[in-house]
Amino acid sequence: MKPPFKTQAIILRRTNYGEADRVISFLTPERGKMSAIAKGVRKPKSKLAGGLELLAVCDVTFIEGRGDMALVTSARLDQFYSNILHEYERMTLAFTFIKLINRAAETVSEPDFYYLLQGGLEYLNAKNIDWQLTELWFRMHLRALLGHGLNVATDRFGVKLEADKLYHYDFSEQGFYEDPRGRFNEQHIKLLRLIATKTPAVLRQISGLERALKDCLWLVGALES
Repeated sequence: MKPPFKTQAIILRRTNYGEADRVISFLTPERGKMSAIAKGVRKPKSKLAGGLELLAVCDVTFIEGRGDMALVTSARLDQFYSNILHEYERMTLAFTFIKLINRAAETVSEPDFYYLLQGGLEYLNAKNIDWQLTELWFRMHLRALLGHGLNVATDRFGVKLEADKLYHYDFSEQGFYEDPRGRFNEQHIKLLRLIATKTPAVLRQISGLERALKDCLWLVGALES
C-alpha cells in the first residue's frame, strides 16, 4: 500500500454506496480527476462529513490501494463558497462549471482544470462580480485549455482586427470577418481580449464592457452548440 498523501480537492460528484459510504469523484491540482471511497461518511456522527462538501475546496488525505479506488482518511473544509447558494443563477452556473470540467477531465489530464474551476467558484461567490462576466471568463478559458481558443487578434484571413470596423463571426471558418452590418465592434473585441489576460475581479472595475457582455456570451455559447 502506498503512503497517504494530502491535497486540496474539489468534489465533482458524490454517489451513495452501501449503507453509509460514498464514492466521490475529486478534482485535484496534482493528480487531476480521481475517485475515492469515504467510508461511513453518511453516518450522523461521521468525522468526514463536514469536510466533504460540494461547492468547496477541501483538504483531503487519501490512501491509495492496489486498485483504482483510493480511500479518504481525513477531510477538512478549506473554503466553502456559501454565497453561491443564495442566488439561483450563481448556483446553477456553479454546477454547470463542475459538469463541464468533469467531462473535460475524462479525456485530458490538465492541472489547470483545477485552478480554472477553483477560480470560477471563487468569482461566483463574490457578490460584487457579475455572474455573467464570470461565465464568459470561465468558458473562454476552458476553450483555450481544450485547444479551441478564440482568435481575437486577426480575422479569418489573418488580417489584424481593427477598432473602427464591424465584424461577423464565421462558425465554419472559426474566425471573424469584416462586414459593415456586423454584430461585433471594438467593445466586443476589447472584452474578449481582456478576458484572456484579466480575472473577473479586475474586469469588474473596467467600465463600458456591459453592453458587449451578452453578445460575447452568445458567441461562446454558439461555438459550444
